[in-house]
Amino acid sequence: MHKLILLLILYIFSSVLVSQELARRADFEATFIGPDNNTPGAIVQSVEPNAILSKNGVLVGDRIIQVNDRKVLSSLDWDHIIYSIRANEITTLHIKRGSAWLKKQVELRPLKIESHRGLDTYYESIVNDYGIRQRTIITTPDPKQKLPAIFLVQGLSCSTIEMYSERSNNWVKMIESLVEESGMVVMRVDKPGVGDSEGDCGCTDFKTELNGYEVALQSLKMKDYVDSTRIIVYGASMGSALAPWLAMRHNLAGVISDGTFFKTWFEHMLEIERRIRQMSGDNEATIAKKMNEAYIPLYYGMLIQKKTYAQVIEEYPALKDFNYHSPEHMYGRPVTYYQQLQNFDLASSWEKVKVPVRILYGSNDWIMSEFDNHLIMKVLDRNNHQDHQLHIYPGLDHWNTIHESPDDSFNFKPGKWDPQLPKLVINWAKEMIED
Repeated sequence: MHKLILLLILYIFSSVLVSQELARRADFEATFIGPDNNTPGAIVQSVEPNAILSKNGVLVGDRIIQVNDRKVLSSLDWDHIIYSIRANEITTLHIKRGSAWLKKQVELRPLKIESHRGLDTYYESIVNDYGIRQRTIITTPDPKQKLPAIFLVQGLSCSTIEMYSERSNNWVKMIESLVEESGMVVMRVDKPGVGDSEGDCGCTDFKTELNGYEVALQSLKMKDYVDSTRIIVYGASMGSALAPWLAMRHNLAGVISDGTFFKTWFEHMLEIERRIRQMSGDNEATIAKKMNEAYIPLYYGMLIQKKTYAQVIEEYPALKDFNYHSPEHMYGRPVTYYQQLQNFDLASSWEKVKVPVRILYGSNDWIMSEFDNHLIMKVLDRNNHQDHQLHIYPGLDHWNTIHESPDDSFNFKPGKWDPQLPKLVINWAKEMIED
């Protein structure tokens, strides 16, 4: 009888462990042109010859209008679908081909996981305090000894921190270099609704995302192969502003901020709108008029009065022509994300941080203000901080790419990758964790 009860307990326990495993996201083995503002659906641009889609008769030019219960009405819908569809599960595609409607049921293969020569790679997960399970990826050159670690915090967008063959941009190259060349443990965590993580990134607010980083950091500190006294936080873009706060909260060994900002998000958005108008060719009188009559009331309504863009425009219809965001989102994130960010005092973290600080800013970064970076240096000086540096990287833009000018970056002209860039970051990390 006791043996039967024990077996039952073991069965239940093992079932719980299995149920907690994150299912692997599916690989469409195809490329798509996402939906535009006028026509629903994602157009199939290419399909690999032996792909499941190909075997099920999906053709180039087909327009996928709906996947399971979610219609493809916007890029937000498509981004969510790409990350939410799981391998080896029946997925229903509603397709329009010319004037014909088709329905296909497919079981897609799993996306291949990362592998790195000379490294152990662990696909694990954490559960944040909001009950959402998030994917973590940890690499280590030696799981049998305690090593220093880099905790990576990415930027604002709903894109994965995972590396795979279809991803080759310079941000991915930066991640790859940190993982393969640092000689340190590196931890990444995918946001809710991104990669294998549960949830919907387009609905995830600032507090939920920040909590996920905290829970992941706590789990990193508990690893047998991590020296918890020598963890560096490397933050890029939005992550760069969170880095000093995370370092203070979790007693980390150092801060590396890449492409950061200091002021409130309201101030940031006004500055970036002015820069965009200048690079778009408006004269200064026109810019002043647009700032006063459009952008200040638009962002004041959303960030200070805590309204959606739709609500602001309903009150001031003339602002519709100046709003390039969707009714309740900005850059793919919900307005609640930015409203919470506006109330979050990130600047004071720089006043309180005690550990070594390294800040990287690209001279052609038109997203962030160079003045903010110098302002952080002044704050650290004023507070007698003992070890801080600002490096202005010649030609670098906000996306780890070398350009001739900010305008070239703004206009999506081809740029260059500089392999010396990650070496700078890695050398900084090693300086901070030296015994």
